[in-house]
Amino acid sequence: MKLKLERPLVFFDLETTGTNILRDRIVEISAIKVYPDGERTEKTRRLNPEMHIPEEATAVHHITDDMVAEEPTFRQVAKSLYEFFEDCDIAGFNSNKFDVPLLVEEFARVGINFDVTDRKFIDVQNIFHKMEQRTLVAAYKFYCGKDLTDAHSANADTLATLEVLESQIERYPELENNVDYLSEFSSGGRTLDLAGRIVLNEHDIPVFNFGKHKGRAVEDVLRREPSFYNWIMQGEFPKNTKDVLTRLRFKYLNK
Repeated sequence: MKLKLERPLVFFDLETTGTNILRDRIVEISAIKVYPDGERTEKTRRLNPEMHIPEEATAVHHITDDMVAEEPTFRQVAKSLYEFFEDCDIAGFNSNKFDVPLLVEEFARVGINFDVTDRKFIDVQNIFHKMEQRTLVAAYKFYCGKDLTDAHSANADTLATLEVLESQIERYPELENNVDYLSEFSSGGRTLDLAGRIVLNEHDIPVFNFGKHKGRAVEDVLRREPSFYNWIMQGEFPKNTKDVLTRLRFKYLNK
């Protein structure tokens, strides 16, 4: 079943030097832009992460330092990559908690604000886990009836994610074929930042979802313990989390 879109939707996947959103770097990115008329544009690019690719990461995606030594850095492709994603909604597999926040950090390092506030995000893994509780390889086999023989290749994973979402929509009549619904369904509709550090409680009040203030209203914490805001701003938290908290702080302090 083809996706019903009002604006382009970019499916993407990253292969990286590791799983630390703040410290690790992209070594390969693949993106497929699907337009409302069904047309697709595809980009796949290996990047020089300007750091050693740990052996444990290479064991997963099979990309070595030598293979990316002559490739461009993220800074060199940032402008064209930003333009590819501009004015698009975003989809991926485990993308809300990993790929998108890491991409935001990469853009921030080169002085580009990759604003995500007006975008919709579809995390196909979250839909899959709500429906079947499996992995991408199993999802591809289950929904598409095919083996994902090139798993952990960014391009293969990206294309598989697109096919899985189309199959999910066809399989489950309760899944509406529109980005607004799929975005809310795959995120749970309760997280305010991509990492899930700030969420809405049952009364739709923003609360912290980690640490000593877990479950407490953000406004209450910011008013009673202003230093907590400074701690987060100076700490190893994703830029997106810091941006969301800053907007909330500005809203509360200017009431």
